[in-house]
Amino acid sequence: MSLRHHEIAESGHRILNPITEEKLMLLGEVCRLEEGQRLLDLACGKGEMLTRWAERYGVGGVGVDLSEVFLTAARLRAAELGVAERVGFERGDAGAYQAEPGAFDVVSCIGATWIGDGVGGTIELLRRALRPGGLMLIGEPYLTEPAPEEAFEAMGFDPEEFTSLVGTLDRFEAAGMELVEMVLADGDSWDRYVAEQWFAISDWLRAVPADHQDAADMREFLAHGRRTHLEYQRRYLGWGVFVLREAAPGK
Repeated sequence: MSLRHHEIAESGHRILNPITEEKLMLLGEVCRLEEGQRLLDLACGKGEMLTRWAERYGVGGVGVDLSEVFLTAARLRAAELGVAERVGFERGDAGAYQAEPGAFDVVSCIGATWIGDGVGGTIELLRRALRPGGLMLIGEPYLTEPAPEEAFEAMGFDPEEFTSLVGTLDRFEAAGMELVEMVLADGDSWDRYVAEQWFAISDWLRAVPADHQDAADMREFLAHGRRTHLEYQRRYLGWGVFVLREAAPGK
């Protein structure tokens, strides 16, 4: 999907991944956030994590995303929650963002590790901005069980792109990171995330002319995405946010 297609499909979402509001706030708790800490969120979407945590915990920080549509929503949300002076949102390629070295207590990329061509590269992007002893959050799919070739084809990724839950741990450890916590989605939160997309796309298709330049792609995405989720994704694909920090010397 193009960025524009994501903007249509996720027009009604505040959180642009399969985590629920309750688990988003739980993630803030397990990160032990403290007032005055600074966060960097690459590919931040509509900024719900940063703005809600700023409201709840008194943190500040920066979100970076390519979509001006999503960033406009993030700035409006920050104003609504009264945290616009503590958080800022910048439009740009998250994979090329040049953060001040060691300037952030928490750095994150939630569900967008393609910005670094995978987990290892994204960890390196984030590592430069992380202060010593800080936390890194990676949101990533994982395979819940071995999947047939047709499932990978339908879901649109190579068999090597994602791995099992323990295989994901291996990738973190290979990058020199220690897994200290995690908050995982479940089948219901996956359903809520994708089914809300179906409704949003259906509404959009009914509102535009049949020959709109994006209509054919959106009709195809809706039909394919609905069937793929029900046939394969619910069974084979999990998703979670993993809380990491630099492995201790000698570990």
